[in-house]
Amino acid sequence: MTTRNPEPSAAVPYDARAALSAFAARLPERGRLLGLDPGSKRLGLALSDRARRLATAHAVWPREKLALLLPRFARLVAEENVAGLVVGLPLSLSGDVGPAAQAAHDWGEALAAGLAAARGAPLPLLFWDERLSTAAVSRMMIAEFDLSRRKRAAQVDAAAAAYLLQGALDALAHLARPAPDLLPREKAPQDLPR
Repeated sequence: MTTRNPEPSAAVPYDARAALSAFAARLPERGRLLGLDPGSKRLGLALSDRARRLATAHAVWPREKLALLLPRFARLVAEENVAGLVVGLPLSLSGDVGPAAQAAHDWGEALAAGLAAARGAPLPLLFWDERLSTAAVSRMMIAEFDLSRRKRAAQVDAAAAAYLLQGALDALAHLARPAPDLLPREKAPQDLPR
């Protein structure tokens, strides 16, 4: 049996810190993470480097039944040595889990279960807050690259997946760092200038 993120509930905000800590504890020391932005028509995919420092847009796949996508995912996971999955969770602006987040959660759980059956071993799974990631990426594509709507549509989902995966990578790196020592050890608080 594998442990997953806490079950979402419409009444309780998603606890990202607890989910991140549990995910980090299940990850091997090295290996890529696969970031997924599951939309209603397309799936954005992003991959991290093996050291988990940088996320890169990988592909956009049309949204199909999971049974049809599962062999493609299994092949990608094997070819890229994926060590964990990060699925975008479209929380409401208040942080609550609504219908869209529940659908993304259910889809992510089904994908993880299908991959576990195909591989014979589970992959750690993290649901990551993706509020407004597509909007942020779209604004950046307009401002920085002056891309037309048609060109943006072809790339925005993979870029949004990279955006949310980079957020998870940054949070994992922060989690792994020890807290900084703010005061030198040789000075006690009463010795500091006021």
